[in-house]
Amino acid sequence: MTEQADVIVVGMGVGGEMVAGSLADAGLDVIGVEGNLVGGECPYWGCIPSKMAIRAADLLAEARRVDGMAGHAQVDSSWKPVAERIREEATTNWDDQIAADRFTDKGGRLVRGWGRLAGPGQVTVDGTTYRARRAVVLGTGTTPAIPPIDGLAGTPYWTNREALEATERPESLLVIGGGAIGLELAQAFARFGSDVVVVEAADRVLPPEEPEASAVVHAALEADGIALHTSSGVSAVHHDGTAFTVTMADGSSRTVQRLLVSVGRRVDLGSLGVETVGLDPSARAVTVDEHLRAGEQLWAVGDVTGHGAFTHVATYQAGIIVRDILGEDGPPADYRALSRVTFTDPEVGAVGMTEAQAREAGIDVRVGVAQVPSTARGWIHKAGNDGVIKLVADAGRGVLVGGTSAGPNGGEVLGALSVAVHGEVPIERLRHMIYAYPTFHRGIEDALRDLP
Repeated sequence: MTEQADVIVVGMGVGGEMVAGSLADAGLDVIGVEGNLVGGECPYWGCIPSKMAIRAADLLAEARRVDGMAGHAQVDSSWKPVAERIREEATTNWDDQIAADRFTDKGGRLVRGWGRLAGPGQVTVDGTTYRARRAVVLGTGTTPAIPPIDGLAGTPYWTNREALEATERPESLLVIGGGAIGLELAQAFARFGSDVVVVEAADRVLPPEEPEASAVVHAALEADGIALHTSSGVSAVHHDGTAFTVTMADGSSRTVQRLLVSVGRRVDLGSLGVETVGLDPSARAVTVDEHLRAGEQLWAVGDVTGHGAFTHVATYQAGIIVRDILGEDGPPADYRALSRVTFTDPEVGAVGMTEAQAREAGIDVRVGVAQVPSTARGWIHKAGNDGVIKLVADAGRGVLVGGTSAGPNGGEVLGALSVAVHGEVPIERLRHMIYAYPTFHRGIEDALRDLP
């Protein structure tokens, strides 16, 4: 059997859904192919449910900070309302009917199943071949990377999905991986009373971010009672039907109720048939140009492109693809000011290059740093006020190429830094701005004073 459409979108995650829906809105005949849930990771297990858990955990932390500032608060935690809220947001136990209807109501055709390329402009799903008259768009996302640890396979370990589907918080939890997802969930469960251990192979948590930000988060996690093991790996895992025994590389071991594996995510091109369109099935991502083109009548969007596993990147790329397929003018992709936030408490917001990345790129680097507790707002905030604002400047051009705001509302303070990096606002102009007092973002002015 063969069917035709103007555009076929394989993978209806955040980016694929936006491409498919926008093109259907524009009057094109669009087929969306999805083997799991329309909307992808973000609304069901990723950004939204995880931030619900984090929000609840942060409320507990804030209540515990009342002592010494506003009297006394007695705090009793329960995971039950968190689990209920996540299920309600995920439309009752992970049902995507609302998202599916959102697409089909625009005139799109939804095909349930796993799509595979079968040559230029061709996609097969369960024995049916679909031919695209104008474009095929790949938006198949990523899956959790599972390390080849002795004994891990076949055990009931958690990924982020199982962790957020939990109806009860674990008594004890070991997290393999000290990146953003692992740390966010580790802190959330710890604040609900779980005994939490984090094991990270690098010499610090949040290794992609600035060392100063890693230090802030490290101290905050330890204050929450989390045991952190950096420069450490896991050599073996055993599950006896009730608990996990995790053996570290140094020979020590821990026995815990639950094990969360959070060492990153991977693209699986081997199952997509990309070799039929001249792409490498063993590649770590689909190579795309500045308009997200991956080949003749072929585009890719979101995590599968390797440009950051973020919802905001996927939606940004989707807009570029839609314009390109419709023949409309628009700027090409520009990732110089790619922003990201780790929603620990304190938050870590970052944009552009780190100091190390800028030096590796051969830039004449200058750095300015401000300590959040030393700012007026940080002093007022007091409890939970640890943080740092760091600016990375290109001295030759007189502009910022990166910035980090780690601290209370760090992700919101990031907004000003993102505009400065993206717009290449001259540093001298930034020095002479009016910064509202007393705000956390006024710390940027302090960091500018420290910038040579």
